[in-house]
Amino acid sequence: MDFGIFTFGELSRNIDTGQALTPHQRLKELLELAKLADQAGISFLGLGEHHRHDFAISAPEVVLAAIARETTQLRLATAVTVLSTQDPVRLFEQFATLDLVSDGRAEIIAGRGAFTESYPLFGYDLADYDALFEEKLQLLLAARSQEVLSWQGGLTHGIDGMDIAPRPLQERLPVWVGVGGTPASFERAGRLGLPLYIALLSGPQHFARLVEYYRETAAAHGHDPKALPIGTGGHFFAAPTSQQARDTFYPYYRAYFEQNMPRRMGHFPRATFEDWAGPGGGLLAGSPQEVIEKIMVQYEVFGHDRYMAQIGLGGLPFAETAKSIELLATEIMPVVQKETHAARKP
Repeated sequence: MDFGIFTFGELSRNIDTGQALTPHQRLKELLELAKLADQAGISFLGLGEHHRHDFAISAPEVVLAAIARETTQLRLATAVTVLSTQDPVRLFEQFATLDLVSDGRAEIIAGRGAFTESYPLFGYDLADYDALFEEKLQLLLAARSQEVLSWQGGLTHGIDGMDIAPRPLQERLPVWVGVGGTPASFERAGRLGLPLYIALLSGPQHFARLVEYYRETAAAHGHDPKALPIGTGGHFFAAPTSQQARDTFYPYYRAYFEQNMPRRMGHFPRATFEDWAGPGGGLLAGSPQEVIEKIMVQYEVFGHDRYMAQIGLGGLPFAETAKSIELLATEIMPVVQKETHAARKP
């Protein structure tokens, strides 16, 4: 199994001082975390896209380009690109350029996004939420496959035999579809034969049938389901013991929801946190052994290829995030990779 980390670059206020990092400070911190992950042997880094004052990353491709020059192994991606409000051709050109700069390490994870501020900001109608994503995903794939692009859309402008340049270093720039829990999203990814990234904010059992549906749809449209990677990801924090992990992480996790998602969550009590972090929950906050067990439960359900840990939530101090990444790399990854390798042997 492949392992990665991702972040939205949120600017949560410090739980003691009430002061938030500036975007300048947060981006410098992310660059250091990326270098740490690269040195630790983690293979993937993803950056979210948001257009709000409480997040530092609205242009992930720019930050990824900076990270590309400071790392050698990390695959570099969005997590996710809000494709519905992007120009897919411009997006492809940006990531083809990132691919060249990074010596072939760029990926795109495309999604509709959990927030909607980019729709009015860039002049799109929320009534076209799903139709925009469907058409723009098709256009992105067309730009990937056609060096000279011809395109006729309904919600996008027509293109009559125009060059799409530069081309990426990789023969085929990876494009994943990021999904929450909507069956139509799983169907779309399967129909198009695209890798699937699942945001697991609840236990894997809630997604088991949807993943089966994805694979069934892929097969029905002529794609080999076994050749399509699946990634899972979710909120993550590891410490030497489960009690230490939960005592340390809870105040910051609470701040993440109460500051960055107040309309969705409001008050976030410790009991809810413990339920999410317990057996069957989607939150991986515990000792290395506890995290290993929960990832292996996911693997038993999905047989997936990548796990992506969302790190540094709620203003968690850099030192705590760094120690958590170190445990991921040194104590969790080796065990899971050994066990999943053994499970895949014929």
